[in-house]
Amino acid sequence: MSKSENAALMDHLVRLRRRLHADPEVGLHLPRTQEEVLAALDGLPLELSSGRSLTSVTGVLRGARPGPVVLLRADMDALPVQERTGLDYASRVDGVMHACGHDLHTSMLVGAAHLLAARRDELAGDVVFMWQPGEEGWDGSAAMIAEGVLDAAGRRADAAYALHVFGAGVPHGVFSARPGTTMAASDGVEVTVVGAGGHGARPHRARDPIPVACEIVTALQAVVTRQSDIFDPVVVTVGSFHAGSKRNVIPDTARFEATVRTFSAPAKARIKDAVVTLARSIARAHGLRAEVDYLDGYPMTVNDPQETAFVADTVTDLFDGRFRPLADPMPGGEDFSRVLREVPGAFIPFGAGNGVDNHSPLVRFDDALLLDGATVLAELALRRGAR
Repeated sequence: MSKSENAALMDHLVRLRRRLHADPEVGLHLPRTQEEVLAALDGLPLELSSGRSLTSVTGVLRGARPGPVVLLRADMDALPVQERTGLDYASRVDGVMHACGHDLHTSMLVGAAHLLAARRDELAGDVVFMWQPGEEGWDGSAAMIAEGVLDAAGRRADAAYALHVFGAGVPHGVFSARPGTTMAASDGVEVTVVGAGGHGARPHRARDPIPVACEIVTALQAVVTRQSDIFDPVVVTVGSFHAGSKRNVIPDTARFEATVRTFSAPAKARIKDAVVTLARSIARAHGLRAEVDYLDGYPMTVNDPQETAFVADTVTDLFDGRFRPLADPMPGGEDFSRVLREVPGAFIPFGAGNGVDNHSPLVRFDDALLLDGATVLAELALRRGAR
């Protein structure tokens, strides 16, 4: 594409991203976002389809010559966060914000579709574009896989790539990746301590679940430091605790929820067993009962070593000095992990924020990097076909 065509595409992507940012949607059903994506693809030579159980968009671009099938993915959903950035295109939806940059991912993949369509004669193989709802805890990737996205081109994808912007943790404008485990497995634990309620002035006549639940919460951190290998880390964070209704009433139950992050299958198995055993045992020691539900969530995101090296070479060739290896795995969870369990590929962190972590109501991302992200995605598909 010429310089003027690139400028026009950049303007198109910025306007699209800002419309998406101002009108965010949560979950698996994003009808307005889907409509925006379909409109932005109008006129391109893509075979388009929509999801049945979710408002996904899948596009297939057929190359001029035989070659591999490359899947490029963007997630589209927002978070239940009240935006406080002060941007003139800030969210107009109360309590909902694109605080994880999925509006940029969506727009970058639209850009990649435009770039690849313009160079279709050079493309060997087919490209599957995967615009996915419901990454933020809704497992939209699993739903799209069940509906056949990995075989959308008529045969299984040979490689898969996804960019993800980060507000902090990756230098601004830098693309990063690492072979092997890149993002943590993300599980949940729900614990309900069941006691017997009574008057706060006579606790000996009740079975108070609150101090028992508190003891379990504290003991969970000892499990992390005393039963986990420091070279195979585990994170357990209690993010929700609910009990009681009034200061002088002992409730029947106390309930809390925690997130569990692990970076290997053995670590996950150990912490799963330890958390369940600890909660039940502490409650039993006090004559109470603990109901424990361990919720298996997203698996670890594991990058293929060869595909990661290919990403590093491609980015370095395009933008000299803007690729840096990711030293350590990130503790966040990601449902692109489900794609990478089926297809070799790479998850690519991209520094594009203002130094504030993703999911913050204050995080802001840089529109000036939209075309760079689109270019990397497009070039990965083009060059993968030429390998």
